[in-house]
Amino acid sequence: MNALFEHRTSPLLPRKQFYRREAKSILMGCGLLAPAIGIGMVGYHFLEHLSWLDSFTSAAMILSGMGPIGPLETPAGKLFAGCYALFSGLLFITVAGVILAPIAHRLLHKFHLETGEKKKTP
Repeated sequence: MNALFEHRTSPLLPRKQFYRREAKSILMGCGLLAPAIGIGMVGYHFLEHLSWLDSFTSAAMILSGMGPIGPLETPAGKLFAGCYALFSGLLFITVAGVILAPIAHRLLHKFHLETGEKKKTP
């Protein structure tokens, strides 16, 4: 079985491997954000009749938690924007967890190793 993180009794991962793990987590987070911004762009473009650039700006602002950049004109656009904002809030928390998980794991693993707890042998 290939675990995502090393077991608590394993030695601390070398820095180079840790940086590689963190880079993979950042790429995974970006992989989650890219389709989400695409969904937002398509929604704003077709439902609010914004240009692609304005659609990108609106989607990016909602995804980043800043809020909409202008008033919404159509009922469908308003409904989309509300649902997209709820989706974006959950996605933000998910991406933050994906990116911060290796850092949190390394800190907890390091604290566990510093307690001096030894592996029990039968």
